[in-house]
Amino acid sequence: MEPLRISPATPAHFEDLWQLYELLKVEGDPVVSAQDAEQRFAALLTRPDHTIYMAESGGEVVGTYALVFIPGLPHGARDSAIVEDVVVAPEQRGHGIGKSMMRDALSRCRERDCYKLVLSSHLQRDKAHRFYEGLGFSKHGFSFLMT
Repeated sequence: MEPLRISPATPAHFEDLWQLYELLKVEGDPVVSAQDAEQRFAALLTRPDHTIYMAESGGEVVGTYALVFIPGLPHGARDSAIVEDVVVAPEQRGHGIGKSMMRDALSRCRERDCYKLVLSSHLQRDKAHRFYEGLGFSKHGFSFLMT
Protein backbone atom coordinates (compact mmCIF):
# COMPACT_ATOMS: atom_id res chain seq x y z
CA MET A 1 0.00 0.00 0.00
CA GLU A 2 1.17 3.53 -0.82
CA PRO A 3 1.98 5.94 2.04
CA LEU A 4 -1.10 7.48 3.66
CA ARG A 5 -1.61 11.23 3.70
CA ILE A 6 -4.30 12.83 5.88
CA SER A 7 -5.25 16.41 5.10
CA PRO A 8 -8.24 18.75 5.11
CA ALA A 9 -10.66 18.14 2.25
CA THR A 10 -11.22 20.73 -0.45
CA PRO A 11 -14.22 21.30 -2.74
CA ALA A 12 -12.43 19.22 -5.41
CA HIS A 13 -12.78 16.12 -3.20
CA PHE A 14 -16.57 16.19 -2.96
CA GLU A 15 -17.26 13.32 -5.39
CA ASP A 16 -14.83 10.94 -3.68
CA LEU A 17 -16.11 11.78 -0.22
CA TRP A 18 -19.76 11.62 -1.29
CA GLN A 19 -19.19 8.02 -2.39
CA LEU A 20 -17.73 7.19 1.02
CA TYR A 21 -20.58 8.94 2.85
CA GLU A 22 -23.06 6.76 0.99
CA LEU A 23 -21.61 3.85 3.00
CA LEU A 24 -22.78 5.49 6.24
CA LYS A 25 -26.46 5.53 5.32
CA VAL A 26 -28.85 3.78 7.65
CA GLU A 27 -32.44 2.87 6.99
CA GLY A 28 -34.72 5.87 7.24
CA ASP A 29 -32.10 8.49 6.33
CA PRO A 30 -33.59 11.17 4.09
CA VAL A 31 -32.49 11.24 0.47
CA VAL A 32 -30.22 14.17 -0.39
CA SER A 33 -29.41 15.08 -3.95
CA ALA A 34 -25.75 15.25 -4.91
CA GLN A 35 -26.23 18.94 -5.77
CA ASP A 36 -27.66 19.77 -2.33
CA ALA A 37 -24.96 17.69 -0.67
CA GLU A 38 -22.24 19.50 -2.61
CA GLN A 39 -23.60 22.87 -1.48
CA ARG A 40 -23.70 21.67 2.12
CA PHE A 41 -20.15 20.31 1.79
CA ALA A 42 -18.91 23.67 0.52
CA ALA A 43 -20.58 25.43 3.45
CA LEU A 44 -19.06 23.01 5.97
CA LEU A 45 -15.59 23.66 4.58
CA THR A 46 -15.91 27.33 5.61
CA ARG A 47 -16.59 26.60 9.28
CA PRO A 48 -13.50 27.28 11.41
CA ASP A 49 -14.16 24.62 14.07
CA HIS A 50 -15.45 21.89 11.73
CA THR A 51 -12.90 20.24 9.47
CA ILE A 52 -13.46 17.35 7.11
CA TYR A 53 -10.28 15.31 6.69
CA MET A 54 -9.53 12.80 4.01
CA ALA A 55 -7.01 10.01 3.86
CA GLU A 56 -5.29 9.54 0.49
CA SER A 57 -3.10 6.73 -0.71
CA GLY A 58 -1.72 6.42 -4.21
CA GLY A 59 -3.72 9.46 -5.33
CA GLU A 60 -6.97 7.84 -4.21
CA VAL A 61 -9.25 8.97 -1.36
CA VAL A 62 -9.49 5.91 0.89
CA GLY A 63 -11.07 7.33 4.04
CA THR A 64 -12.52 10.36 5.75
CA TYR A 65 -13.54 11.75 9.10
CA ALA A 66 -14.81 15.05 10.45
CA LEU A 67 -13.46 16.74 13.56
CA VAL A 68 -15.54 19.36 15.35
CA PHE A 69 -14.08 21.48 18.14
CA ILE A 70 -16.41 22.88 20.78
CA PRO A 71 -15.04 25.82 22.78
CA GLY A 72 -16.01 25.84 26.43
CA LEU A 73 -15.42 27.44 29.81
CA PRO A 74 -15.54 24.40 32.12
CA HIS A 75 -12.60 22.03 32.44
CA GLY A 76 -10.01 24.81 32.54
CA ALA A 77 -11.61 26.64 29.61
CA ARG A 78 -10.42 23.88 27.30
CA ASP A 79 -12.15 22.70 24.15
CA SER A 80 -13.77 19.35 23.64
CA ALA A 81 -13.98 17.63 20.28
CA ILE A 82 -16.25 15.26 18.42
CA VAL A 83 -15.21 12.85 15.68
CA GLU A 84 -17.97 12.26 13.14
CA ASP A 85 -18.54 10.55 9.81
CA VAL A 86 -15.65 8.10 9.98
CA VAL A 87 -15.52 5.80 6.99
CA VAL A 88 -12.88 3.80 5.12
CA ALA A 89 -13.40 2.45 1.61
CA PRO A 90 -14.46 -1.22 1.93
CA GLU A 91 -11.60 -2.54 -0.20
CA GLN A 92 -9.10 -0.64 1.97
CA ARG A 93 -10.32 -1.80 5.39
CA GLY A 94 -7.90 -3.74 7.54
CA HIS A 95 -4.84 -1.78 6.39
CA GLY A 96 -4.64 0.65 9.33
CA ILE A 97 -6.33 3.60 7.63
CA GLY A 98 -9.02 4.01 10.28
CA LYS A 99 -6.40 3.72 13.02
CA SER A 100 -4.25 6.36 11.33
CA MET A 101 -7.22 8.70 10.98
CA MET A 102 -8.15 8.34 14.66
CA ARG A 103 -4.55 8.91 15.72
CA ASP A 104 -4.55 12.02 13.54
CA ALA A 105 -7.74 13.27 15.24
CA LEU A 106 -6.30 12.60 18.67
CA SER A 107 -3.09 14.41 17.78
CA ARG A 108 -5.07 17.46 16.61
CA CYS A 109 -7.00 17.42 19.89
CA ARG A 110 -3.82 17.24 21.92
CA GLU A 111 -2.42 20.20 19.97
CA ARG A 112 -5.45 22.20 21.12
CA ASP A 113 -5.27 20.81 24.67
CA CYS A 114 -8.79 19.40 24.48
CA TYR A 115 -10.02 17.81 27.65
CA LYS A 116 -11.88 15.08 25.74
CA LEU A 117 -12.47 13.57 22.33
CA VAL A 118 -15.79 11.80 21.87
CA LEU A 119 -17.61 9.97 19.13
CA SER A 120 -20.82 8.10 18.72
CA SER A 121 -21.47 4.96 16.76
CA HIS A 122 -24.78 3.47 15.69
CA LEU A 123 -25.91 0.62 17.93
CA GLN A 124 -25.84 -1.79 14.98
CA ARG A 125 -22.16 -1.18 14.12
CA ASP A 126 -20.56 -3.86 16.31
CA LYS A 127 -17.35 -4.00 14.25
CA ALA A 128 -16.93 -0.24 14.63
CA HIS A 129 -17.44 -0.52 18.40
CA ARG A 130 -14.68 -3.13 18.66
CA PHE A 131 -12.45 -0.97 16.46
CA TYR A 132 -12.87 2.11 18.69
CA GLU A 133 -12.41 0.11 21.87
CA GLY A 134 -9.23 -1.38 20.40
CA LEU A 135 -7.92 2.18 19.96
CA GLY A 136 -8.49 2.96 23.63
CA PHE A 137 -11.92 4.60 23.45
CA SER A 138 -14.20 3.50 26.25
CA LYS A 139 -17.94 3.60 26.66
CA HIS A 140 -18.84 6.63 28.71
CA GLY A 141 -22.35 7.59 29.70
CA PHE A 142 -25.31 7.36 27.36
CA SER A 143 -26.03 8.92 24.04
CA PHE A 144 -29.56 10.25 23.59
CA LEU A 145 -31.25 11.01 20.29
CA MET A 146 -34.29 13.07 19.47
CA THR A 147 -35.66 12.98 15.94
